[in-house]
Amino acid sequence: MILVRRDQTLIPPNLLAVAKRAQEKLERLAPDERKAFIKKKAHIWRRFARYLGKMSYGKCWYSESKDAHTFQDVDHFRPKLCAKRTDEIEDEGYPWLAFDWDNFRYSSQRANRPSTDEDTDETVGKGSWFPLLSHGKKAVWDDRCTKDERPVLLDPTVLEDVRLIEVKPSGLMGASRLCQGDFQRRRVEESIKFLGLDLPGIVEARQAAMRAAAGLIEDIENAVETANEVGDKAYIVAEKQPCSKKLGQLQAMTRPQQPFAAAVRTKLKEKGYGEYCMREEEMGLYI
Repeated sequence: MILVRRDQTLIPPNLLAVAKRAQEKLERLAPDERKAFIKKKAHIWRRFARYLGKMSYGKCWYSESKDAHTFQDVDHFRPKLCAKRTDEIEDEGYPWLAFDWDNFRYSSQRANRPSTDEDTDETVGKGSWFPLLSHGKKAVWDDRCTKDERPVLLDPTVLEDVRLIEVKPSGLMGASRLCQGDFQRRRVEESIKFLGLDLPGIVEARQAAMRAAAGLIEDIENAVETANEVGDKAYIVAEKQPCSKKLGQLQAMTRPQQPFAAAVRTKLKEKGYGEYCMREEEMGLYI
């Protein structure tokens, strides 16, 4: 998971207007009419998918996966019809956010929909899960205090959240060293579980990206070692095996446009090349 910067200019004004009209009508409906109306208007948020995808270069906002052979969903980060807080507790969720594009996340189906982990037989996938930490409030239709909520799930549009999770050298996801206390580690662990971030297929894909990066690093180090061994003939090696070209390829793999950029960045840090990671998505942002 890396930061996704939302950009409203990528969304056609007429689509925003359609969503706005649906929202205005939703606000006028009686409580018992809202659910059916939201379900009937599902085509509206689905039309946002292509524009949300542009904001992440076609990658799932949660997993960084870019699988061309599957559908991507528009996930409502705050569930629109039912929010499951625990195994026993659920409520109506956040119907007033059904047409609010700020609440949309571009998501692979395995992150968004419940499915079975092939290794553990556990059910993973966000579905309607949206647990809250106990030290925040809970927003409802008549008190839309979402800024006072403290969600458990990490949000890829929030830099503070993204900094809590990282790819480990094994290819599995885990808590970063910036986590402060058990409650933040819980956020990471439950996000990994609910979003299916450590499903076997996604871990294998991360590991493949890391192996490719390791191969380029090995090429660079071999070229340097060879040049150092030949003494005054080093210029021949430098011309035939220039490190800068390999380094450029390596850096390109860390850019936000690339699938599993976070995994490649982990490999670079592990090998002592962390300064070459390109975190363009965080440029200009300070907390």
